[in-house]
Amino acid sequence: MSARDEILGNIRASLGVTGEEAPRRLEVKERLELAPAGVIPARGQGDAAARLATFKFEAERAQASVVEVADGSEVPAEIARYLREANLPATLRTGEDPRLLAMPWRETALEVTRGPSDGHDLNGASAAFAAVAESGTLALCSGPDNPTTINFLPDNHFVVVFAGDVLADYESVWGELRARYGKGVMPRTINFITGPSRSADIEQTLLLGAHGPRRLHIVIVRDG
Repeated sequence: MSARDEILGNIRASLGVTGEEAPRRLEVKERLELAPAGVIPARGQGDAAARLATFKFEAERAQASVVEVADGSEVPAEIARYLREANLPATLRTGEDPRLLAMPWRETALEVTRGPSDGHDLNGASAAFAAVAESGTLALCSGPDNPTTINFLPDNHFVVVFAGDVLADYESVWGELRARYGKGVMPRTINFITGPSRSADIEQTLLLGAHGPRRLHIVIVRDG
């Protein structure tokens, strides 16, 4: 037992409480449920079209490249096009996300491998849990579907975002996360990614790829 635990234990003993008392638990529950909302910027608000337009603008302002495709079947061809025009190898590392697995990768010349990156992959693709319109940010959940290593180790990161998952603000992302996963089964890690990795720590010179991918290409799927 640490000194902290001992002190808190003595306080509980002196008060004659265990922490399991119904009134105390109810008070805590009400405080959590009725907590006032913080200030939410107006920038990301609006209907679906407005949120999508704001997300694209902010993502490009953060030096990500953004394209839209009609549906998921067009994603492999778009990634293949990007790699070809950038003179990059036709290789791609992805996780086991069912949305990515359902796409027609075999219709391209891409060599696709599955599973976490070991640091030797030049290109990686992930499917975003959601996107934040107000800042052009992507929200990615860790797990076998989308291994976190793909977010950071490849030089070139492709992220697929479904238009219906473009939300107004960070608060909406957390609300959707709680609703979709539920208590006790939340992902271990949520990565918020805004643009390619960068740093200006050394002589205030901007360097891309300092702590992760030097290129971020976002493919928005309008239908799905």
